[in-house]
Amino acid sequence: MAKKLLRVLSGEPLWPPPAWLMRQAGRYLPEYRELRARAGSFLGLCTNPDLAMEVTLQPIRRFGFDAAILFSDILLLPWALGQGLDYVEGRGPVLPPLATPADLARLDPARAAAKLGPVLETVHRVRGALEEETLIGFAGAPFTVACYMVEGGGSRTWEKVRAMAWSQPALFGALIDLLVDQTIAWLAAQIEAGAEAVMLFDSWAGILAPDLFRAHVIEPTARIVAALRARYPEVPIIGFPRKSGLLMLEYVSRTGVQGVGMDTSIDAALAARKIAPKVALQGNLDPQLLVEGGPRMAHAVARLLSEVRGHPFIFNLGHGVVPETPVENITALLAQVRAEEARAAG
Repeated sequence: MAKKLLRVLSGEPLWPPPAWLMRQAGRYLPEYRELRARAGSFLGLCTNPDLAMEVTLQPIRRFGFDAAILFSDILLLPWALGQGLDYVEGRGPVLPPLATPADLARLDPARAAAKLGPVLETVHRVRGALEEETLIGFAGAPFTVACYMVEGGGSRTWEKVRAMAWSQPALFGALIDLLVDQTIAWLAAQIEAGAEAVMLFDSWAGILAPDLFRAHVIEPTARIVAALRARYPEVPIIGFPRKSGLLMLEYVSRTGVQGVGMDTSIDAALAARKIAPKVALQGNLDPQLLVEGGPRMAHAVARLLSEVRGHPFIFNLGHGVVPETPVENITALLAQVRAEEARAAG
């Protein structure tokens, strides 16, 4: 029988729903912090198959999630293409900003496969270690990766990337086209190495006006989905157009994703009514409630489950687990979700 997560992504409203959490491998786990210190750097951790495999499997061993997501980072792709990348404590990723056609021309797709080889080795090893759990590969969606490449790292306003999209459409379009092609190749390589589903993280999709959203979020995603489906029709794709609001409905209908991640701003009950019945919903508990725990978390979990009952659903958060999250709250969360099975039987 197919694994639980794959059954839901095929359109089956399985109950209780399978569960995994974005950033389920991370700083809230003491075993992760120990390995991170041993690796010496975040980039070193991502590109060491022994350590990256261990990090990927840590939350599976501790909690028994229904899926393992590859431990990696969305910015490994521009790094592999030749853009500089460093992770600065307290600041996050730092890259030399891409601002001119010459900057774009310096990126070299021919070098990407070799540099990403260690990550694919991690995929291969993790797949061999899993039994009932689904292995999820992932990439940043082209627009979100372009945000970091153009801004030179994270930003609160993303003014440079929005300015380039409006005032230098040829340059920005060429960057998006490059990232579409390279994202297809990167996800295909992960599938070949053993990924059973893949996810596209478009964390900054919501900063765009509707016309730019359609051009730089929907259209690139549709191209990626079509290319992967043509080669791997059995591998489902989850999209995560964060903070896209009502545009999420158009995103789902036009991209062809089999699952869509809901951020914390989405009304799950409305999404369950409006999204096609065979498209799986994923999300959208507020990560801060996982820090809070107790009755408030339990109430929110129960409400979310009631709102999506009958629709294909994957329990998850509206964004990633935060470092302050108590480990025992995740244990309680999963116990509550899985208690739905006994409640249904009763």
